[in-house]
Amino acid sequence: MVTIVDWKTRNTEDGREYNALVLQGDLELVQSKETGRFYATAKKCSISCTFNEVICASLIGRTLPGTIEKMDCDPYEYTIPDSGEVIILNYTYYYVPAPKTMEQEVFNMKAA
Repeated sequence: MVTIVDWKTRNTEDGREYNALVLQGDLELVQSKETGRFYATAKKCSISCTFNEVICASLIGRTLPGTIEKMDCDPYEYTIPDSGEVIILNYTYYYVPAPKTMEQEVFNMKAA
């Protein structure tokens, strides 16, 4: 399951505005490569949507079936918000909806 934790207004390349929902995955424990100690984290990503600001805000806290997965991509610069340090990343995170169960598929076939 993933949780809608926020929303953002973004701009397309040609300047048009749209809204995106910010999704967060489950709690994960990750071991630091430098210290060997564990820390808690959660993967985040965003998905574009057709909802206005009021609806986006009302969706915060709702859960969706699925996971957030890591995917390789072309290298890009990322500025760490707390320190201002610019680093190069070659991965991104994306939302993967949970696969439909056989019961859902049968129900959808009967409804059609």
